[in-house]
Amino acid sequence: MFELFNPQKTADSINDRGPNRWDWALLPLVLALLIVFAFGAMQMSHPFSVGEASEISLDPVYLPYYLLRTILRMFTALGFSLLFSLAFAAIAAKYAKAEKIMVPMLDVLQSVPILGFQAIAIAPFIALFPGNLLGVECAAIFAIFTSQAWNMAFSLYQSIRTVPPELSEATRIFRLSSWQRFWRLELPFAMPGLLWNMMMSMSGGWFFLVAAEAISVAGQDIKLPGIGSYIAVAIEAKNGGAIAWAIGAMLTGILLYDQLFFRPLLAWADKFRFEESQSETAQESWLLNWMRSSHWFRGLTDKLWILLSRPLGWFSVRYDGTSAKASVRQINPVWSKVWDVALTLACLWAAYRMITFIHSDVGWGETGHVVGLGLITLLRVMLLIALASLVWVPIAVWIGLRPQYSQQVQAVAQFLAAFPVNLMFPLVVFAVVSLNLSPNIWLSPLMVFGTQWYILFNVVAGASTIPNELRLASDNLGLKGWLKWKRVYLPAIFPSYITGAITASGGSWNASIVAEYVTWGKTTLIADGLGSYIKQMTEVGDFHRIALGIGVMCIFVMLLNRFFWRKLYLLAEDRSS
Repeated sequence: MFELFNPQKTADSINDRGPNRWDWALLPLVLALLIVFAFGAMQMSHPFSVGEASEISLDPVYLPYYLLRTILRMFTALGFSLLFSLAFAAIAAKYAKAEKIMVPMLDVLQSVPILGFQAIAIAPFIALFPGNLLGVECAAIFAIFTSQAWNMAFSLYQSIRTVPPELSEATRIFRLSSWQRFWRLELPFAMPGLLWNMMMSMSGGWFFLVAAEAISVAGQDIKLPGIGSYIAVAIEAKNGGAIAWAIGAMLTGILLYDQLFFRPLLAWADKFRFEESQSETAQESWLLNWMRSSHWFRGLTDKLWILLSRPLGWFSVRYDGTSAKASVRQINPVWSKVWDVALTLACLWAAYRMITFIHSDVGWGETGHVVGLGLITLLRVMLLIALASLVWVPIAVWIGLRPQYSQQVQAVAQFLAAFPVNLMFPLVVFAVVSLNLSPNIWLSPLMVFGTQWYILFNVVAGASTIPNELRLASDNLGLKGWLKWKRVYLPAIFPSYITGAITASGGSWNASIVAEYVTWGKTTLIADGLGSYIKQMTEVGDFHRIALGIGVMCIFVMLLNRFFWRKLYLLAEDRSS
């Protein structure tokens, strides 16, 4: 049975073995990694000029160094994304007033493309660290953060909202405070889905890496040392060999952090599965097995869990002599109405500012044209999400129900999700030009190429948490075929699917800037849509029309999430309860 989180459980469950030769065999590897990461971190803070930061060599001998710099940025952004997700989900899921602001705000943030805010965001970072590479590094990390944080926050928020009521009731009976309930129940319950979304976030960081590391704003061309800049230079030079070397370096990096980071975490998180019987198969990790048999690592984890157990006891609820139900405070409905009125006034003020901006700066004709382009992109997004769902939901359920296969395809799926769409440009341009195809149709698949994996990863996470006893019960009842999918699988993975579909939809809007405006050498293909409009306005530096395009995109995403995805989200919550 899923237990309330006990940090000492891990230390107690470690095999009682003495030191072995693997302790000393892997110790040099750990020290080497620490030294290399420390060297890369020091390199990020040395003084620079724009010319120095833009010198990227296509010699493959530099690829290990570029790979190190890129992975450092991505893990730094992942750490900030995790902190953001913990704070966002805890507040939005527990406070209805905050949820009314935070969830729509997250819809806006995930729809704002990197190219849209890059021109505005990079200047403050550079000004914060003048003459130092750290300012540009912070801008790149911030750009990667915006491609990682949103799906992690949505996943954790959705998991907290769908915690089984019997477990929530147990926390009330044991009089756990909100702080204790989050760390002992809600976060462990959400851990499997959160880890799969962290993997997707790393892949999403790779997908937008070129835009994050190769920065072109206001006539400045800054390329930070990294795989993204290497790919950008290789595309400019039309160097197919360099692109092949970059793909190999990406695959190497993904395999390394899959084996050394995500695979052990997934195997460790298997103990948080919500079921009464033990699963027939579980995630395995050679590194976690070594950690559990290591003498000195066991001592380290014992001390770590002792330190972590102290904060888990903070903000405890004192017993006041009443029952758990009687201690629940009722919220004054007057304050809820005041809050709603304040939100309404804020929306009216925002609408007034938008109307003023349109009337004085861009004009109503241009606005109507941009809205029409937004409808075209909306049609592409919905069709592509529907097609991706038909393809990947059955595959993801099959993988999630078979952990032995999910471990085999895990790294492959991460690599496919991380594959930058820019590397598809040569094939796409050649096919469209040589076959005289319509860019409006055949550039569209590029929008979902990197975002369809949100659906795959979330559904795999949802299917992997289906209780084993539920699967056994369906087999005993003789459920087969479509009836089994309708009664067991689809209801079980529905909340996870909605999370994946929402983030895939928002990511597709973001990717439209890259997919609707494709350049390879001197050949440029343009599809009608909101993404190509923002890309063209960014190149000419028309900030008013950039703001118009981003504003229209945010409005489309908010309306789509509010009147379509949000309804499905509420349905998922009702079904899970």
